Amino acid sequence: MDTILIAGGSGLIGSKLVELLRKDFQIKILSRSLKQDSRNITYHQWDVDNLQMDVKALECDYIINLTGAGIADSRWTSERKKILIDSRVNANKTLMHGLMTSGKKVKSIVCASAIGYYGDRGSVELTESSDAGKEFLSKCSLEWEASSMLLAPYAERLSILRIGIVLAKEGGALPKILMTKNIGVLAYFGSGKQYYSWIHIHDICKMFKECLFNKQASGIYNAVTPLPLTNKDFTKIIAKSLYNPHIVVPAPAFALRLAMGEMANVVLNSNRVIPVRMTELGFEYEFEDLSKAIIDLTQKS
Repeated sequence: MDTILIAGGSGLIGSKLVELLRKDFQIKILSRSLKQDSRNITYHQWDVDNLQMDVKALECDYIINLTGAGIADSRWTSERKKILIDSRVNANKTLMHGLMTSGKKVKSIVCASAIGYYGDRGSVELTESSDAGKEFLSKCSLEWEASSMLLAPYAERLSILRIGIVLAKEGGALPKILMTKNIGVLAYFGSGKQYYSWIHIHDICKMFKECLFNKQASGIYNAVTPLPLTNKDFTKIIAKSLYNPHIVVPAPAFALRLAMGEMANVVLNSNRVIPVRMTELGFEYEFEDLSKAIIDLTQKS
């Protein structure tokens, strides 16, 4: 049985990937602290701040790296920005040092990045070959991807997924969007004209699996559905997909910037991202339609 090492295995995507893969593969998880698990999952310790890890973790066939501090977890002070970048870059550097020390070469490595790479680009359609933006999210993604590329010599194939808005009932954007649903109201942000590029949690996990095992997969992929929507339309479709009718109202941009500072860019930036290379790879979406995705996430137990 092949072994998959997952860094960031306890996060939103990582925990779902573990459930998806553990039936057919031996799973190892890199963690800051050792844990006991009844599901035949092995934990190995690492310290990304000091670029140290248990190299026994690298006795594996495949690696997935999802590590990174939460982008929207707290206000973007200078210190927080450093943490956001360092947590991503140092995770890749730690893996690189471990692979270099062990002399190990794996079958494939898949690393996370984000569509924040492109910056605020209005209604322009963005493909994998589009240029990076100029703001903080772009800088963060550029450094993240550059550090991922350090792993290329240690794998037969390296893929990087620029992940969009992940919709899941357990966390991420959707529970925040639905915070006001009990009073019959949902909010769009600012003008609502900014594009949101999204993906269902099931499909993003399938994409990681596709890039891990498809021998044609390598390089950069936009990990979103082919159907980006304006924030206003996105919110309206969610409202219509819920059990009860909901009113859709605007949340003013100035109020968001006052409350969130620069971090408001997370919801106000426009990213009309198209997954050209993932489509060329022949990937099949389970949830390409937003209404179907929302019904699955909100009306199923």
